[in-house]
Amino acid sequence: MHTAADGVAIDIITTGDHWQSTWYPPSEVPTGTPHGSTGVCVVDGQVILVSHDRRYWEFPGGRPEAGEDWADTLVREVSEEACATVLDCRLLGFSRGVCLRGPEKGLVLVRALWRAEVRLGEWMPEHEMVERRLVNAERTWDALSLTAGWKPIYRRILAEAGIPAGE
Repeated sequence: MHTAADGVAIDIITTGDHWQSTWYPPSEVPTGTPHGSTGVCVVDGQVILVSHDRRYWEFPGGRPEAGEDWADTLVREVSEEACATVLDCRLLGFSRGVCLRGPEKGLVLVRALWRAEVRLGEWMPEHEMVERRLVNAERTWDALSLTAGWKPIYRRILAEAGIPAGE
């Protein structure tokens, strides 16, 4: 399985949709509608994953609110979804998705991807996430819930974050 390369589109085909996602380095903000931030959140050598249904596990992240920049969105989303405080963060890059087929055809969305050092707070979910899990960094790949098309992008996210990615 390959890792997303700078500027190379990857097809992501799901039921009814066809997207192309492209990785961009932090120095190259791609054009498109800002669609939020997602963070590989690390605390004491472990990575935080969150779930909205206790079956699908992902990194905390979400869409921007009015007036937020990429970092502001990350800080707020990590607080809301993971009940954690961002202490330090580093921009890893951007994912730019173009919808080629489906209800959102023509839409171009850009998401900022981060590595964040965080401090855990008490787990008191108030938003869409119902569970938080800490996994050892080397087990992150296996704990994520990924569809095949997204794997090259997530391998790149983990590589940039210094987290091992499985096969």
